[in-house]
Amino acid sequence: MESESEPYVRLASLRQLHQVMADMNTARSLADTLQTVANGVVTALGYELACVNLVRPDGDLVVAAFSGNQAAESLITGRVGSRESWERRLSMGETWGDLVFIPHTEGWVLDDDDVPQWYTDGPAPRFEDEWHPSDRLFAPMYTPGVQGGQCGELIGVLSVDRPRNGRRPGAWGREALQMYAFQAAIAISNARLRSNMQRALVRLEREQQALRASEESFRQAFEYAPSGMAIAEMGGDQHGRILRTNDALCRLLGRPASAMRRYSFSDLVHPEDIGTLLRTSAEGGRAELRLGRRDGTYLWVSLRNSVVADAADGPRFLLTHVEDIEERKRRELQLAHRASHDSLTGLPNSAELRSRLSARLCQQRSTHTGAALEPVDAAFGHPAFDANGHGFDFRPGGAEAFESFDHHVHTVAPEGERDDGTKGLAVLFCDLDGFKSINDRFGHNAGDAVLIEVARRLSQCVRDGDTVARLGGDEFVILADGLGKADAADLAVRLRSEIIQPIRAEGRAVRVGASFGIGWAHCGMTADEVLKSADERMYVEKRSRPKQHRRAG
Repeated sequence: MESESEPYVRLASLRQLHQVMADMNTARSLADTLQTVANGVVTALGYELACVNLVRPDGDLVVAAFSGNQAAESLITGRVGSRESWERRLSMGETWGDLVFIPHTEGWVLDDDDVPQWYTDGPAPRFEDEWHPSDRLFAPMYTPGVQGGQCGELIGVLSVDRPRNGRRPGAWGREALQMYAFQAAIAISNARLRSNMQRALVRLEREQQALRASEESFRQAFEYAPSGMAIAEMGGDQHGRILRTNDALCRLLGRPASAMRRYSFSDLVHPEDIGTLLRTSAEGGRAELRLGRRDGTYLWVSLRNSVVADAADGPRFLLTHVEDIEERKRRELQLAHRASHDSLTGLPNSAELRSRLSARLCQQRSTHTGAALEPVDAAFGHPAFDANGHGFDFRPGGAEAFESFDHHVHTVAPEGERDDGTKGLAVLFCDLDGFKSINDRFGHNAGDAVLIEVARRLSQCVRDGDTVARLGGDEFVILADGLGKADAADLAVRLRSEIIQPIRAEGRAVRVGASFGIGWAHCGMTADEVLKSADERMYVEKRSRPKQHRRAG
């Protein structure tokens, strides 16, 4: 097409144009496509210079490819022209269809704008259609698919210069350049799409590799973690079912992995810790509870749940970390026991005694008339029963006034000297007789041995629900619920009979006696008032007995 007269065009030129367009659409990358577009203008359309100006994401145009002059290529490739300057150029001059031609008579006003350009020398035109070195011809490239082209989005501009025949292009040359720009726009759009897809595929592959690496890291961290790990199902009919465990958890509970998958954590947790487990499973977080081992024992563990969520379906799994805290719990229980129990005898100490007693008593009272409330042990949250397992009635004679405090069932005491059948909380204050002489004669080791043995005998003579406490020195207190006056007196006799039996201390047999005072606790009293009442009764009982009968010797 270099020198053909229009409308005559050689078939070879058409074939060359077709080949160039095919090359544009088969280039391997966006950069290759842009360079092929620039080269095609030179090889197939008969121009000596061609430049591809590509629209960047910010709207400005960068020189992305150049063909025809290596010096000019190195000078302007990569340089940027503002979108404002380009829009000015595309609105000037003459419009040849989609092409824009700015003759040298107007182009001088563009010499100082920021669009990268080259300068060619040559003589002034000698006839009307001869190409001038300062003439400019632009072929805008728009996104395909919009009829008319110009209605689409601008993706770039082809700049061409110096036709080889030295003339401005005629109708055929203009049509060929316009058609070429249209096809170039399609090729560039496709190349961009392929480039984006390739980048997306590379990014996806990298993400998949990272995911596989992360899954492998998680698997190794899960399997070889020194503490127990488990994955449990969340939601549905199988909520809480264990799906996977690591070796550490299997060893901790003494159960094989195949057996663990038959359970949920609710099957393994101690019955008293079910509520704690359910709260932790629903909300995630940490809890301390007991899990059952294969041998039937329970182990204290710290259980930490993390909810593994799916972006589409919401929470899916629970990742559970199980840490053995048996030793720490044992130490905590030992410390708590030491704080509330006597170090010598192991009995509850004075503070624990007052705490248990205060739990049964209330200070604020209100009077109601009606049927009696069900007797409830406020300290332990279960009905109160007498020694025979029968609930005691707080109504000494049918429906009458009784006291209540919120949901607390008031503790009452028998009244009068005779046993009227009322059952109450008996407080037996015990003071050893003759203990000081054993300390003085045989030493404190012997005295300690006596106290330990007395504590053992007292504990053996009371019921499981009763409390035997060491108040201090040689004083002991027994809390026995559900007794009448006769029952309490009988209990004091049995305890005294046990205490006066010989005791081995430091290789010899010694004897101590015991004086008992029986007090009765009832709401409206403080713990100290109850203990003082029993103490006073003990001293009355001690003074009423002959000195020689206070101890066996």
